[in-house]
Amino acid sequence: MTKILSLAVAMLFCLSACGKQKAAHMDAPHAPVHTDAPADTLVLGAERTGEYLPALEGKRVALYSNHTGILPSGKHTLDVLIDSGVNVKCVFSPEHGFRGTADAGEQVSSGVDEQTGVEVVSLYGRGHDKAMEAALDSVDAVVVDIQDVGLRYYTYYCTMLELMDACARRGLDFVVLDRPNPNGMYVDGPVLDMKYESGVGRLPIPVVHGLTLGEMALMANGEGWLKSGKQANLKVVPVTGYTHATRYRLPVAPSPNLPNMKSIYLYPSLCYFEATPVSLGRGTDKPFQIYGHPGMKGRDFEFTPRSVAGAKNPPQLNALCHGVDLSGLDDEEIIAKGINLEYVIDAYRDLGMPKDEFFRSFFEKLIGRGDIRDMIANGKSADEIKATWSDDVKRFKRQRAKYLLYAE
Repeated sequence: MTKILSLAVAMLFCLSACGKQKAAHMDAPHAPVHTDAPADTLVLGAERTGEYLPALEGKRVALYSNHTGILPSGKHTLDVLIDSGVNVKCVFSPEHGFRGTADAGEQVSSGVDEQTGVEVVSLYGRGHDKAMEAALDSVDAVVVDIQDVGLRYYTYYCTMLELMDACARRGLDFVVLDRPNPNGMYVDGPVLDMKYESGVGRLPIPVVHGLTLGEMALMANGEGWLKSGKQANLKVVPVTGYTHATRYRLPVAPSPNLPNMKSIYLYPSLCYFEATPVSLGRGTDKPFQIYGHPGMKGRDFEFTPRSVAGAKNPPQLNALCHGVDLSGLDDEEIIAKGINLEYVIDAYRDLGMPKDEFFRSFFEKLIGRGDIRDMIANGKSADEIKATWSDDVKRFKRQRAKYLLYAE
């Protein structure tokens, strides 16, 4: 696994913070109160081998993971399973591939892991469903260990749900080795109107859902959200020493264009630019931390997106964009605001485009409702729009309460 570990090391973006987890209590996405959590109190699900290795003994196993499946020891979970004598038949990989280097939405091919000889089956791209079903013919259990970032449109959980449903139909064991949610300290955004269900939104949950993947799996099972209507034979191995107030700083970038915690905290507010002509910094050194367009006026900040690894053909490629740099914002200020549509509203008003020229249909798939485009066009403020989903958030928090594994 030398190459995997080399990639992981290359992608480390918080070396000074890896040994620290900051904790804060938030009743809502406002007014955080800080406490400190000792580094040695947090133990990932994958580290708790005594909780899951006995259940895998004598079974043929598939692992759903990618480059984020790294333990504090530096070992990948694939290595842990193999070294423990588990019969790993294949690895399932998500969007961005097993190495985590492919562009967003890029077709990812299956192959073989060079270090272990284990087959890697891509679950992102054309024909992935057939490849998944064929691979599941030769396994008895699926193990999940992957780092999510807690947003409804982040696709790692969508792939997990597909696998979970397939395992439920086949009666296979489904084991989730849980990891913290770096945006798990609050819930915000409209619940998905299921007529906008897509590859970037699979469940009737808010944009920022505040769940770990283990909690989401429990909720999907309990609420009957799997497509087949069946329940998976589910086991979740929780993280110890974690609460939803914990500030967990990721040791490895989860995908190419979320390179640091600033981008992860701004992601709930900036991703909607994906459905507009405005650049959100793909192809620069500050993806999801800036936004701009060649036609924006009166701006001091400028940037030019280039073709780079992980963003080969970014919006506004090679065009000089005028816009806003958010990379200097304080993390707590970003988190306290929650989803902040001020940035989208700012760009929309500046460019003066007709709403259906500025917003593509993908916008509704990201935001999850069909009326917010009109609200922005009709001059509603970000706070006025946020108020329209406050009841959604309250209802969802009540609904999810019985599935939470960690204190709020």
